Amino acid sequence: MLHGSSALARILIVDDDTAVQATIRILLERAGHSVDVAGDGHNALAVFGAGNFDLVFLDIFMPGMDGLEAMRLMHHQQPLTPIIVISGRPVEPDPATGLDFLTMATRLGAVSSLQKPFRPAALLAAVAECLDAAKRSSSSSVPAGNIAPGL
Repeated sequence: MLHGSSALARILIVDDDTAVQATIRILLERAGHSVDVAGDGHNALAVFGAGNFDLVFLDIFMPGMDGLEAMRLMHHQQPLTPIIVISGRPVEPDPATGLDFLTMATRLGAVSSLQKPFRPAALLAAVAECLDAAKRSSSSSVPAGNIAPGL
């Protein structure tokens, strides 16, 4: 599914923070990737459905439709597209609910997660790892959700 010589991969960034969108976009474009952006879950589904993406960066907490619901619907449309979830919320479990949302998202099918703010090298390493894993899984027919999560 990786695209030809013009770009290494086609990547969708979904985040309601335009500064985060711009930062990730610049890093990915400098690395040779083609990038589309969406500012919320609803718009992301429209862009995702119209494109053929190799990878999705998906913020968990957004107004309207959160990233977990968007991920569920994306997996329904294209189950083999790897998704990296991102969040600026603390990594420690929420004291009120006991939930660690990044870990929960990887259990629900994200192939990896990044805590904002992240280092550019960590972002690029996660991209390379996910794209390599997706290439291996497409040749062996392993669904994306079975790729080992984490960095």
